[in-house]
Amino acid sequence: MKTTNLLTVIAVSAGLAFGASAQAKEKKHQEKELNSSDVPAAVQQAAEAKAKGAKIVRWEKEGANYEAVVEKDGKEWGYKFDANGKSLGKHDEAKEKGEKGEKY
Repeated sequence: MKTTNLLTVIAVSAGLAFGASAQAKEKKHQEKELNSSDVPAAVQQAAEAKAKGAKIVRWEKEGANYEAVVEKDGKEWGYKFDANGKSLGKHDEAKEKGEKGEKY
């Protein structure tokens, strides 16, 4: 009887721990949409340089970083920048939406 109770407690504890860590990871990746007026000028200039004439369709903020979502050749690309305009990378927005189950 004690072994069964112990195994039950271990299983429930593991489930709770996994759930809490999954929620913490999800909160880390929360994005907030912004107006261009809320984006620092250095970030806007850096994004326009990366976009090379393509249209910036929206701005997002994730933690302390900014993301310009650019439509280029029928695809959306996300360009990430720090608050000073330093480029932190580029990714395919379609893949990110699929991971999070989002629709725009």
